[in-house]
Amino acid sequence: MSQMNILVVDDEREIADMVEIYLVSDGYKVFKANNAQEGLDILDKEEIHLVLLDIMMPGMDGLEMCRRIREISNIPIIMMSAKSTDLDKILGLGTGADDYVTKPFNTLELTARVKSQLRRYTQLNPNSTTREAEKNEIAIRGLVINKDNHRVTVFDEEIKLTPIEFDILYLLASNPGKVFSTDEIFERVWNEKVYEANNTVMVHIRRLRGKMKEDTRENKIITTVWGVGYKIEK
Repeated sequence: MSQMNILVVDDEREIADMVEIYLVSDGYKVFKANNAQEGLDILDKEEIHLVLLDIMMPGMDGLEMCRRIREISNIPIIMMSAKSTDLDKILGLGTGADDYVTKPFNTLELTARVKSQLRRYTQLNPNSTTREAEKNEIAIRGLVINKDNHRVTVFDEEIKLTPIEFDILYLLASNPGKVFSTDEIFERVWNEKVYEANNTVMVHIRRLRGKMKEDTRENKIITTVWGVGYKIEK
């Protein structure tokens, strides 16, 4: 990919304009929407690589817009909100968001998180369909993960994962039998020191298990080691 397109959805024009200035200075092309429906219309017409999405908006809120995006796309979504409680973060991540920043945010931190999510997204969505790429797979307990083309199947059924979900699953599957604490998962996947990691990781694991239909199987692929963390056995 060459230039990355970022969609900023926020009913506060001043905040959207400020974010645009910083993103444009980093080389991104920015599309802005003042409400969720306008944002969805832009997504329908333009190739967007990441969405910065405010939660509290009149009409359709950011949580509902996030759910609708996830019905059609796995592009990174970073939620923005003036609320900072754990419940709000869990709601945002539970609807499919990859990250969360609280207003007022440090613009340098925001752009760093944008870069991190885009880097993960481009690494996990290459346009390679070569035989060499197809060989780079992990197969374990009915789970097949191809790191090169970001394809995951569970008992021959393909599932669509966000980049964060893919990274968590790949981390566990590439270290069979090893138990990872939520702190370890956060530091390895998000590439930063623990920042209220427990709820964040648990929400993503729950969402991942849902897509894998773990609740329908007696023998789970992802095992919870109570009081310690998570693992995938050989």
